[in-house]
Amino acid sequence: MQTFIILWVGQIASAIGSSMTYFALTLWVWQQTESATAIALILFFYQLPQIAISLFSGILVDRVSRKHLLILSDTGSACCTLSVGILAAFGMLQLWHIYLIAAIIGCFGNVQALTYSTTVPLIVPPQHHARASSMGAMVGYGAGILAPALAGILYPTIGLLGITLIDMGTFGMAILALFPIQIPQIDRKNENPDVQAQRNKWRDLTFGFRYIASNPSLLAMVIAMSAFAFLHQMGETLYQPMILARTGGDTRILGIVVAASGMGGVAGAIAFGIWGGFKRRVFGLLFGFIGTGLSKLLLGLGQLPVIWGVAQFGSSFHSPLIFSSYMAVWYAKVAPELQGRVLAADYLIGLAIGSSASLSAGLLADRVFEPIVLSKNWFSSLFHLLVGATTGSGISLLYVLNALCLVFLGIGSFAIHRLRNADTIMPDDEAFGQ
Repeated sequence: MQTFIILWVGQIASAIGSSMTYFALTLWVWQQTESATAIALILFFYQLPQIAISLFSGILVDRVSRKHLLILSDTGSACCTLSVGILAAFGMLQLWHIYLIAAIIGCFGNVQALTYSTTVPLIVPPQHHARASSMGAMVGYGAGILAPALAGILYPTIGLLGITLIDMGTFGMAILALFPIQIPQIDRKNENPDVQAQRNKWRDLTFGFRYIASNPSLLAMVIAMSAFAFLHQMGETLYQPMILARTGGDTRILGIVVAASGMGGVAGAIAFGIWGGFKRRVFGLLFGFIGTGLSKLLLGLGQLPVIWGVAQFGSSFHSPLIFSSYMAVWYAKVAPELQGRVLAADYLIGLAIGSSASLSAGLLADRVFEPIVLSKNWFSSLFHLLVGATTGSGISLLYVLNALCLVFLGIGSFAIHRLRNADTIMPDDEAFGQ
């Protein structure tokens, strides 16, 4: 676990800097446009190119030193981030610059995330996989506690250039943490002969999809997680513009709510890291869906900052349970030498789902739900008691519907046998537990 902890600490530092930059960019875009769609497009363009490169990333991860890939991806992301600050310092920054740079960073981020995920089972004993995944979830949420507050305080003084310079420093810490650690190479001597024969590019690219499709329980789990990812990503895209709209652009309140989200994620990661999660790991996944949905329902219905903070804390609290349970199944059931390509296929599905969710959320909020709720007619009055009749109420209504779908997804998934019993139906990989 020592190697993992060194890697983990470096990733926390990098995540704090990256979250500060993203929060500052969100504020900049809102100040320029006051549009939920414009904010959603940052994430959309971050995810869009990853759809094209994910399968190639999976092959790369299975073929190249994972330590070198982590160093390369962190360095590339740092250079792109610095370019945002330089453009802002010279007064040249425009929306299309942000979207273009987000797309390039997304490519590096794709390689980094996939490499990190497939490195965990190489450096962490099997009995600690769920805990390591919970600690991994803590990276983003831990950054979510400090980054909004720091960015909110520093942004008016040092601007985007100062924020990105801080981000550069945290990238440097992550890269330095990589040099002293040793990440084992995959031993391919025992690789399945059928896998060794699959060396033409097309079969390599599609291997992950064919592997998932050949296992009904794994396929059911991917479908359920994809549905959750779509709904969850819609919520993540909507809640910040919703709060900005309801508070007249009060960045202090938004920073507090985002920090509460981070605290919830850290608390959940600590709790589930100590506990280790359900013995039936799929149960952790489904109960997490329900808990997240109920918390988001409270956020959508609430109209006070304290309610928003509590709701975001609860929503994020369940995330480590969901993602650590999900990844623990993959680590147990898929051989290490196949994980790059198989996880890349799953990641690609998630990216396609996530990017469409982000874009859909922004367009539905701006073009459909806000006009409907704010229009003065009998139909809109039906929703006023539920979500109010002020700016942001339409986004709240969409958020409430989204949360209800998450609750129904979690409850309904228990009725699917091949999903509910996936832990016992799918055999563990032979290397698991050795």
